Amino acid sequence: MRGSYGFDAPAAFLGLVAGALVLAALAALSFAEDVWFAGIAFLLGAVYTALSAASHAYTTRRGKFAVWRGLLRLRGDERLLDLGCGRGAVLMTAATRLPEGRAVGVDLWRSRDQPGNAARATVANAGREGVADRVELVTGDLRALPFGDEAFDVVVSSLAVHNIPGREGRSRALTEALRVLRPGGRLMIADFRHTADYEDVLREHGVTDVRRRDLGWRFWYGGPWFATWLLEGTKPPRREEPQEAEATRRGSPSGPTRA
Repeated sequence: MRGSYGFDAPAAFLGLVAGALVLAALAALSFAEDVWFAGIAFLLGAVYTALSAASHAYTTRRGKFAVWRGLLRLRGDERLLDLGCGRGAVLMTAATRLPEGRAVGVDLWRSRDQPGNAARATVANAGREGVADRVELVTGDLRALPFGDEAFDVVVSSLAVHNIPGREGRSRALTEALRVLRPGGRLMIADFRHTADYEDVLREHGVTDVRRRDLGWRFWYGGPWFATWLLEGTKPPRREEPQEAEATRRGSPSGPTRA
């Protein structure tokens, strides 16, 4: 990726680095005082914490991009919506695979979610990646999406929905995602919190083929205790009105056609 996508949760990463340094210093002090048991314990803690920091850095710089490249299996002509797109890590990955489609990102552009999170940064990344002609940015709340019903073929989100306060608010965001998704369209939500709740919401709305799975070590922010999970499913077909169903059964030209 040629764009600049920042660093996820830098405070957490710096905390891990600082912790590793403190533990290493304590290990050195313990060895100097011939307190070998404590020294070994501190040293192991330092190595463990340093590895956690390395995991976090890998995920934010490389791992998450590799995972999303594997997830985004697209024909190339879809309309795709990225919820909470931020600086566009997922949005640009999708746009490169949509030569005849459209990638739309929606966000409130809050820098507290990610340093440098601003629409202008995302616009710049679209230019760097050579996909500015197929990317559109919209400022909007995930709980009240500014799009019409069934406007998108695919809806995705990465580490965004958990930022919405309250279970009701997150449920509303998922309901909105389903509203703007066409029948038969795919929904993919990656997050490290509340994914079991998300699954309940999707099942309550009749989403089929619902799956929730760990995305693996490439999407760990420090270790398996901070894993990212993917929730995906297919929006069910639109229910026909009784008169439409009868017209379809009789083969009337007025009946709806199905792809």
